[in-house]
Amino acid sequence: MSDRTLRVIIVDDEPLARSVVREYLRAHAGTEVVAECGNGFEAVTAVTELSPDLMFLDIQMPKLDGFEVLELLGRAVPVIFTTAYDQYALRAFEVHAVDYLLKPFDEQRFAEALSRARARIQARAPVPVQALLADARPQAGPVARVLIRDGGHVHVIPVEKIDYVEAQDDYVCYRADGKNHLKEQTMAAAEASLDPARFVRIHRSYILNLERLARVELYAKDSRVAILRDGTRLPVSRAGYARLARRL
Repeated sequence: MSDRTLRVIIVDDEPLARSVVREYLRAHAGTEVVAECGNGFEAVTAVTELSPDLMFLDIQMPKLDGFEVLELLGRAVPVIFTTAYDQYALRAFEVHAVDYLLKPFDEQRFAEALSRARARIQARAPVPVQALLADARPQAGPVARVLIRDGGHVHVIPVEKIDYVEAQDDYVCYRADGKNHLKEQTMAAAEASLDPARFVRIHRSYILNLERLARVELYAKDSRVAILRDGTRLPVSRAGYARLARRL
């Protein structure tokens, strides 16, 4: 990395904030701004298309915040967060040794963060994305939407549109509006994010939206099947049926 240009993307919904980062970068040889993004959707597309070496990422943005961008991109690009004061985020950044800039920041603080980021990139030290997200986000209850990355595009799925969730190897598949959407996630993480008043784990491989359930039928001895309103049939384990029975 030291012998080639550091290709940088700046992500912030405020033009002035982007200009500050761009201006500070001019003082550092071997850096090039390859894109500026005014929102998280643009950031996902830019990272996918340009494969930058480093991203300056604002946290507080409308539509998609910085954490949602990181969730969608995973370890695709090293990141320096830029943020106004946020006690949850700053504590998590310190714990996980992730570079951040607390707004407003000066040139010296910027240079320090850039230097640490360069060292991290050279060492190929990945950002511990899942642990960071778990610690940095305040516990705000079940999610209202699920974000799915499809190349440079982002699908936003309101939870009420989800029929069920199915485990598929290292991914989970969200079934919604007649379409399947794959997300790199564990079933445990998916279950924890969804409203337990609306979704129930009926099988080790399936989470069901109760509003889609038409009936449960006995399939074989101690084996049942959930039949959805559209006719879809999903297996129900013994433990899953116990959880389901408590809800019906």
